[in-house]
Amino acid sequence: MGFFVRLTDAIAARQSLLVTGLDPNPEMLQAWAHRRGMGGRSFLSQARHWIKAVVEATADHVCAYKPSLGFYQALGPVGLELLREVRELVPLDIPLIIDTKHGDLNSSSALAHYLFRELGADGVTLSPLAGQDIAAPFLLYPEKAVVITCHSSNAAARVLQHHPDESDPLYLRIVRECQLWATPDQLLLEVGTSDPAILARVRLEAPERFLILRSLWGEEDRLDALLEAGLSPAADGLLMPLPQNLLVEDDIAARSAALKERISERRDRWLEARARDQSDVCSLWLPARQHESSTQEGAATDAEGGADPLASLILDLFDIGCLLFGDYVQASGAVFNYYVDLRQIISDPNLFHRVLHAYAGQLGELVFDRIAGIPYGSLPTATGLSLQLHKPLLYPRKEVKAHGARRLIEGDFEEGDRVVVVDDILITGTSVLEGIAKLESSGLEVEDVVVFIDHGGQADTSARQRLARAGYRCHAVLDIARITAVLHAAGRLSDAQAATLGQSPPARAAGVEGILASS
Repeated sequence: MGFFVRLTDAIAARQSLLVTGLDPNPEMLQAWAHRRGMGGRSFLSQARHWIKAVVEATADHVCAYKPSLGFYQALGPVGLELLREVRELVPLDIPLIIDTKHGDLNSSSALAHYLFRELGADGVTLSPLAGQDIAAPFLLYPEKAVVITCHSSNAAARVLQHHPDESDPLYLRIVRECQLWATPDQLLLEVGTSDPAILARVRLEAPERFLILRSLWGEEDRLDALLEAGLSPAADGLLMPLPQNLLVEDDIAARSAALKERISERRDRWLEARARDQSDVCSLWLPARQHESSTQEGAATDAEGGADPLASLILDLFDIGCLLFGDYVQASGAVFNYYVDLRQIISDPNLFHRVLHAYAGQLGELVFDRIAGIPYGSLPTATGLSLQLHKPLLYPRKEVKAHGARRLIEGDFEEGDRVVVVDDILITGTSVLEGIAKLESSGLEVEDVVVFIDHGGQADTSARQRLARAGYRCHAVLDIARITAVLHAAGRLSDAQAATLGQSPPARAAGVEGILASS
């Protein structure tokens, strides 16, 4: 699993954008140790107890840890052993980013091997002044990430970072340049500032990147301003630091939870405002967001009564307008009481990766040689899955060209290759069966179809049963009933709206193909 997916999974699981350092600073730990009666112990013992206490108190409230390598190096060999203990203490589902600000080319390969192979860290911070070559040895590890420091909050750095003038300062040129080094999966940006204007300029230059805010905010309104400046359109993409002084208090867990809640409330208000601005997209069913305790922790349950693991993904898809409810006329003239438009996710890399990860969960147990996307709606998804799973991509053409090679199937393959078919939404199954027929006529073998949403319908007339009768297994990430349950429990749909969606209208849906298609 790559860094990006690990990070977004941690954000979704903990509903948090918080990241915390684990820096055994002697000045900071002295008072903490005395309050706990450990003043007479060695500093190494104090640091070990403090790190353990911080991780235990914050593991449910942060999405990443970021210890500074320098503090551990300063302790000598025992400090590096302490860093190994940090790796053992931090839960494996929470990314561990080693803050090095590394900038030496000669030692980059050795450091990358140590951090990623020996220590098992998930990311590293780098200084960009040596150019792309500083990142290259670290980017050779495709499951890991680099975080490029593009701005420092140190006042003395301003004369360099803002050179030659504010119209095109050096820090923004760094932001533009380093984005050419790697994709958003692998390269994030660290922004040291408490000035929302600087953060906003970085976000404007890097709309698809995760930003890690290094500096602390001061007043309550500063937190609001920084969130507004740095959040992505999906109200994420910005990691906020836990204040260092909080990490030596007696109530770390409670204060971390309170800060997470404040940020969540502001994200909710931001999404509400954005939804109002886009109310022309879906003016029928867009209820107000509810408190986090009802929207996330109690959003919906799975078949065994546990929390639905895809609840946060469903809510995010709804909030950005991928899942719309009301009466929607399709290209065929039929009317549905919902509309699914997954094409929006390709402009939101974070959300797109989460959707791909959900698909990958269905594909994990299947045996296949190649991935085939059904034109045209599922081609971005099939391409993303091909890259993520390292499986070759092909697709059946919707129409055969009258010129050129006149291929029916695009992509390289051999007769007898086993293909898994990927599509966005399954309604009647006609387009999927047409695509399979083209694949099989070219000598390819198809046994499995994976879709993101199964429209459902009567058990004996559903598209899933139609595929089964034709000899194909269908695997769906979600269905309308599950989506409805999550949105209803989260307060996005009223009782009446949820009941309406529970009544699948076969007469209205009959003959409708590809709700994602063409309007």
